Amino acid sequence: MKKIKFIIAILVFALACVIGQSSCYAKSKVNVYLFKGEGCPHCEEALEWFNNELSKDSEYSDYYKLVEYEVWYDEENSELMNSVAKELGTNATGVPFIVIGDKYFSGFSSANSPEEIKEAIKTQYDNKNYQDVVEAVKKGTTLKNSKDDNSILPIIIVSAIAIVAVIGLVFFTKEK
Repeated sequence: MKKIKFIIAILVFALACVIGQSSCYAKSKVNVYLFKGEGCPHCEEALEWFNNELSKDSEYSDYYKLVEYEVWYDEENSELMNSVAKELGTNATGVPFIVIGDKYFSGFSSANSPEEIKEAIKTQYDNKNYQDVVEAVKKGTTLKNSKDDNSILPIIIVSAIAIVAVIGLVFFTKEK
């Protein structure tokens, strides 16, 4: 009877761990960074589009979170924008400068930018290897070394559970 209880306990534990690990794969919103200048009409147009049109689009509202940085009057934000642009292999020569994952947009025009931005948001949201360049730069890392090291964690946990289960089965099923 002890053997059966142990096996059931191991199986329940393994199932709980696997279900718990599935949350590791839950998709989170993509950060969309808008580097803007106070009083910039193109920045206002972009901000209005994000807040009034895209945020009301039920298909996209769950995909992104808008993060704004004013760069004309905030030197730290300006330095961040320039560092992000450098990491992306470009120069931020003006605003708005929009960053989505590892894709960027210089300028905004309601005539052509919205569809490209929507496509970038969806692509980054669906990308299991999504990398947030701005967060990487803020942490002092680069795209090459900012990958999430927790991607192997579920494999390690499930493997450990399997090993414990096998050892338990061997130990408890020995004939005496």
